[in-house]
Amino acid sequence: TLDLALKIAVGFDSKHMPTCVSYLHEFFVMISFFLSDQVTDLDFSPFDDYLLATCSSDETVKLWRLCELGQEQSASVEVSLKSSEGRLELLLFHPTASGLLAVASARGIQVWDTSRDKALAGTFKSLHRQQEVRLWDSRKLNSSVSSVSLEAAVQPFLLCLCFAVSHCLSDASTRGIALVPKHVLNVGCCEVLRVLQLTENFIIPISYQVPRKAGQDFHADLYPDTLGHTPAVTAEEWWQGANKQVQVVVLFCSTLKLFLVQLEPSTSSSPLSTPSSSAAPSRSPSSTSGLSSGFLPSPSQSSRAIQSMLGPSSKFRHIQGTVLHRATHITNLRGMSLTTPGECDGFCANAQRVAVPLAIAGGQIAVLELSQPGKLPDTALPTIQNSVNVADLCWDPFDFHKLVVAGDDAKIRVWMVPEGGLLETLTEPRCILQGHTEKIYSIKFHPHASGLLVSSSYDMTVRLWDLDTGNEVRKLSGHQDQIFGMAWSPNGKFLATVCKDGKVRLYDPRKSAEPIQEGPGPEGHRGGRLVWVCNGQYLLVSGFDCRSERQLYLYSCESLASGAVATAPTDVSPSTLIPFYDSDTSVLILTGKGDTRVYIFEIMSEAPYFTECSSFHSSEPHKGLCFLTKTECDVRDVEIARAIRLGKTTIEPVAFKVPRVRKEFFQDDVFPETAVWWEPALTASAWLLGTDAQHRKISLKPKDMTPVSLAPKEAPVRKYLPSSVYLEEKTDEQKKEELLSAMVAKLGNREDPLPQELFEGVDEDEWVRLELYLCLKFWNLNTA
Repeated sequence: TLDLALKIAVGFDSKHMPTCVSYLHEFFVMISFFLSDQVTDLDFSPFDDYLLATCSSDETVKLWRLCELGQEQSASVEVSLKSSEGRLELLLFHPTASGLLAVASARGIQVWDTSRDKALAGTFKSLHRQQEVRLWDSRKLNSSVSSVSLEAAVQPFLLCLCFAVSHCLSDASTRGIALVPKHVLNVGCCEVLRVLQLTENFIIPISYQVPRKAGQDFHADLYPDTLGHTPAVTAEEWWQGANKQVQVVVLFCSTLKLFLVQLEPSTSSSPLSTPSSSAAPSRSPSSTSGLSSGFLPSPSQSSRAIQSMLGPSSKFRHIQGTVLHRATHITNLRGMSLTTPGECDGFCANAQRVAVPLAIAGGQIAVLELSQPGKLPDTALPTIQNSVNVADLCWDPFDFHKLVVAGDDAKIRVWMVPEGGLLETLTEPRCILQGHTEKIYSIKFHPHASGLLVSSSYDMTVRLWDLDTGNEVRKLSGHQDQIFGMAWSPNGKFLATVCKDGKVRLYDPRKSAEPIQEGPGPEGHRGGRLVWVCNGQYLLVSGFDCRSERQLYLYSCESLASGAVATAPTDVSPSTLIPFYDSDTSVLILTGKGDTRVYIFEIMSEAPYFTECSSFHSSEPHKGLCFLTKTECDVRDVEIARAIRLGKTTIEPVAFKVPRVRKEFFQDDVFPETAVWWEPALTASAWLLGTDAQHRKISLKPKDMTPVSLAPKEAPVRKYLPSSVYLEEKTDEQKKEELLSAMVAKLGNREDPLPQELFEGVDEDEWVRLELYLCLKFWNLNTA
């Protein structure tokens, strides 16, 4: 019964062990009524986890169909085979043929096809009583191929050549042990072996793991290609001479999921011509190459199979966010406003300065120069007095001195910051834009046209403004509720919005005031943001689902009515995720107000669309992030994005870097030519007349760096030593000899002169003068 419990438990993962134990108890109660004699052996089918074969002393072989966990166990026997060879001792399923079973008794061995009622021809018997090991070709059973005689004192249970690698001490005595299948192993933590130990009262899983650095990398050297779960031939085909091998699969771990990738097997359909060929069946190159070279799988088959199933892997999956040195921080920032609307990013920054709303009457805004880091004075700072509370603010992308502020009074004020920063408080704006009838939600500049601004308001309208003339030039309608966010397309032709009424809308402002497309948006009504990705092919919306969980939605811009083509859940938090998209790398960075985590994804134009990368975590909550131009990035350190992080009392630059080995070369695969989006491509009046223009592009490559694509190829370096190096155990005598040799080498050559022997002697005159001096010194002391 204990052996039976162990073999059944092998078919289950260790995390289901409590369920498995109760399941086994139920199965034992059922099966005890149907076994008329003692069970002598049992075995699971290698191709069916729920097919169990048993043999007993009553000369009967029975096949049991087990039910899955949670289902009521059936006690019916699927197949019952009657042998006439006496007490049955052993049984074993064939490793490649389905339904083929070998049964051994005291009189001989039989090969059964479980689909028939009698054994296949070729039953052979052995009358030898001496202890020996014999090798047979089961299709030529007239005589054994070879035999090895053993001494009477030896118990030939298992013959193998092994090296002592490790051992596990157990508190309880072992009654039996069984190996768990490969597909149950936890590949993520480098588990290479798991066995189940049977004791008097328990079944204990024992896991063997190779110590490796934690991470998301799949250690291919630990997991060579392994045999699959599908039979290669039927019992009838095998008996006719077919000699095919089970298809090879590749173990691969992606995040926390284990995949089995099926590869092409190596087959040989010709019948066996000699007994030696059956004794040494051929195996595929991918399944044997690893055994001779440190368990390295076939790179060609494995990589192709994994690539075809999982798609492209992200080169940014190990991206790192790093807060730069404290010398670049602005500290002692006091009185920061914490009540800005949810549609506002909370603050704004450009390559020269940062604008932060303050919790002071009159809607005051602090403007801080990034070129002047350090501790701010405790006294009041010169500010911009906006007169009313700030609803949203943003810098002109083409003029680092122009700040546009939307207020609660439905007005938009344009401020000009002098060169070098604020030296005194500003009270008079350059101009004021009026047209909205209620409080403004948010404002955005056009990505290509200078002086073109768009705003949304509680009056449920979207308006376009020409800052050069101070006039309203377009008014868009069609919204039925609060407008959460707006975003211009990369080419500057279209404007997308997400609304509280559950709709995503697409406008062509120069042609129509009504939306040209609309589709279902996020189900939640707590907030939303959107950004164009994949060269304007998709719209990404960050919002909430019906359970108020933060969710990312990806829409095709050609058919918004079809709904989201893909979604990605993040977490549960009340703040809306604010997205930033880098079009050069297709990397999406998101965070919310009051968050400590920054999510990073790579967005692809085809399934699976979202590839999550490493997140950046801060020690304390932040107000938000604001990203700078690409020219601020340190390309020599493979920095793909630079952001300004607003903390509780600090302003800190954060660098997002991609870890690379050959940093002496310019990484042109992550730094393509970038658009100069901080320079205008056309004027607002030209855009309104129907003209379109794109930004020019520049290379970020320093003149003294060579692109990595042109760098000389390096010879591949083996990451880990082969297992044979670790398996070589030295004797105590060898270790003692090495220790003595090291000590002797450290002492050096004994024939070398001592240091004191190398000192030079003293002249006789020096000795005489020393004696006189000492005598006089002694005489003076006595006199005193």
